Amino acid sequence: MNILFLTQIVPFPPDAGPKVKTWHVLRFLAGQGHSVTLVSFVRPEEVPHLPALAKICEAVHAVPIRRSRVADAGYMIRSYLTGRPFLVERDDLPAMQEKATHLARHGDFDFIHADQLTMVQFGLRAALAAPKKKPKVIFDAHNAVWSIVERMRENARWFLKPILAVEAKRVKRYEGELLKTVDHVLAVTDVDRAGLEEALRFSKVKPGDKLAPISTIPIAVDTQELMPIQRKPASKNIVTLGTLHYPPNADGIRWFFNEVFPLVQKRMPEATLTIIGKNPPQDFLEFQARNSGSVNITGYVPELAPTLAESALMVVPVRAGGGMRVRILEAFAYAMPVVTTTIGLEGIQAELEKDVIVADKADDFASRVVELLENPALQEKLSVHGRALAETRYDWQAALSAMKKIYEA
Repeated sequence: MNILFLTQIVPFPPDAGPKVKTWHVLRFLAGQGHSVTLVSFVRPEEVPHLPALAKICEAVHAVPIRRSRVADAGYMIRSYLTGRPFLVERDDLPAMQEKATHLARHGDFDFIHADQLTMVQFGLRAALAAPKKKPKVIFDAHNAVWSIVERMRENARWFLKPILAVEAKRVKRYEGELLKTVDHVLAVTDVDRAGLEEALRFSKVKPGDKLAPISTIPIAVDTQELMPIQRKPASKNIVTLGTLHYPPNADGIRWFFNEVFPLVQKRMPEATLTIIGKNPPQDFLEFQARNSGSVNITGYVPELAPTLAESALMVVPVRAGGGMRVRILEAFAYAMPVVTTTIGLEGIQAELEKDVIVADKADDFASRVVELLENPALQEKLSVHGRALAETRYDWQAALSAMKKIYEA
């Protein structure tokens, strides 16, 4: 099959959740013999990574994008005027539409794979431009985005709550409408599938509406590349990571260092914390300055393994977000013990106390972290079972096999 693949971020190197998912989907489709033409928004720092994608794609097209707060203010006003979500207005750039439409008009595509919510608009318009057969449009929904915005609203400051409430409703209605216009939807978890179905009901289904089928296909990792690490014996270091400019990631880590880590240190003064991720907010840096002997913010690191090897466990303190936490799957593959929250584990079929530890309140979370730091046998149990789970259920070649039927239709 000939596939036009549209994505909002260059999916290489696969060093963040959305990029990991998209990279493995591209690898899988190319490995199945499909011809994939990739069109991606590209930031200046991503340009050097395009040759890696050219090795598995028939062609790679870059559409430059730059973000700024001034431009975002304009998109916010436009969102207010159109009633469309801010996220959709922000990414609706003419250059991307022109490229997608041109390729659809002059190509012979069987499918248009729209990777993430904001790319679907380009795929639907491009499909109408095809001169012969209309390609089927696949909406690859990394999340039920409305639920992320709603969870952010719940944890936001009072003056942001009304803004996020409006955005959540707009995204929910928009996602529901998309399910009436695309040909197939991919969800990464049953929780997100249910969220998308709720959005469909919110958009008010009418008699005669065509409803796209939804398939749940999980995010996956490469367990041949991510091998078990040998952790430093008796380490008391806790590691956490994430793209720190992404609000749900920053919110969870901020909660951990403000409310959980002080409780850990009260019981175990020698405990230390390493935070991995680029673009740390200012309050993160201030927290590090106040705790210079026990907190280290590394910024972006190209290789996780050396830092993980110096640590006893990983915490994934998620309070908002959707989809699946790729960092948990990667920790399992690395045989790294994990403590997370109920929201953090959503969509991952893991057995509590065997594969992973879950706690939601600050004092409970701190107690479980201390227990794990003091118990090497429990660390070993979690690392062994987590690795086995990654190999059997979340390796990319096995997890993505359900995609074969969709692209054979």
